[in-house]
Amino acid sequence: MKTVVVTDPPRASLEDATALGEYGVATVHEAAGRVGYLGPRLRPAWSGARVGGTAVTVLCWPGDNLMIHVAVEQCRAGDVLVVATNSPSSDGAFGELFATALRHRGVRGVVLGCGVRDVAELREMGFPAWSTAVSAQGTVKATAGAVNVPITLEGQVIHPGDVIVADDDGVARVPRGRAPEVRRLSAARVAKEDASRAAFADGELGLDRYGLRERLGDLGIRYVSYSDHLAEEGT
Repeated sequence: MKTVVVTDPPRASLEDATALGEYGVATVHEAAGRVGYLGPRLRPAWSGARVGGTAVTVLCWPGDNLMIHVAVEQCRAGDVLVVATNSPSSDGAFGELFATALRHRGVRGVVLGCGVRDVAELREMGFPAWSTAVSAQGTVKATAGAVNVPITLEGQVIHPGDVIVADDDGVARVPRGRAPEVRRLSAARVAKEDASRAAFADGELGLDRYGLRERLGDLGIRYVSYSDHLAEEGT
């Protein structure tokens, strides 16, 4: 591991990041081509938060949050701090005091491939946090890592300046260069879903709206009456 702090990396447009956050993880993930989702293990510390921001990446040693302290200085308004450890850890590396420092700098939230603590305080503050664990176990501040380098979190490679979208459904990453495209695709997807929602409210079935009915026969699905079904089953 290179123990380096990269200063002021290029970031995606904050306008694009904000819009993607408003669309939400499910929409952005689908619009991007079903890529970039960080999986089901990353859960919000408290429900109802929704953010979109630009990644400041941190690589820490397990049980050591020194580099989060280093990373705070590199954060600016609209960022999301994204923390990975170089081997598995569930220790509570982030809590209320970090959130207070980050909020002062305009940071929108944190995503942790380790533990979070002070959950009640984070909820009361309204500071969004996603993590793979909740743990009161603390950490030390002893080992050098890296800030604003590519990191791997839950199977996804995240580069500094990528867009991070997070809500109750989890976390997704959009590469910096794809942010405008995925924003356009997300808008189109929302418009399509709005039209479908209105049609369903009027009683249309998904079988007909999505052209599924004509495919049922090809899939071997038959409609039979209850009495015919009993007869076929010999009951």
